[in-house]
Amino acid sequence: MTESQVHTAICKYLQTQYPKVLFTSEQSGLKVTKNQAVQLKKTRSCSGLPDIMIFEPRHNYHGLFLEVKKEGTIIYRKDGDLTANPHIRKQEEILHQLNSKGYMAEFVVGFDEAKVLIDYYLG
Repeated sequence: MTESQVHTAICKYLQTQYPKVLFTSEQSGLKVTKNQAVQLKKTRSCSGLPDIMIFEPRHNYHGLFLEVKKEGTIIYRKDGDLTANPHIRKQEEILHQLNSKGYMAEFVVGFDEAKVLIDYYLG
């Protein structure tokens, strides 16, 4: 599955398994015109915001934010350090900021990993 397909599958899962839970998706990954991209950029605080935001407090967190990656994406090297990819490093920085503000904010690689975390958090 592509990252977009994983993202869509997670949203469908939330809609069917947790229909009363409020959530939204970050739209920066959509293919839009140049003018639309400029306008979208003006309406967010920064780049690197998580893909899916679940507005449901649980486990002493204010909500759950997921940065979705396709299966096989490497986030951490074998030694446990973050990969050198600048985009992933920016996303990690945003996740860290959200965690420090009382949200659970995590990378999820593939649908199955996302499902396990969602079920733990909302279950």
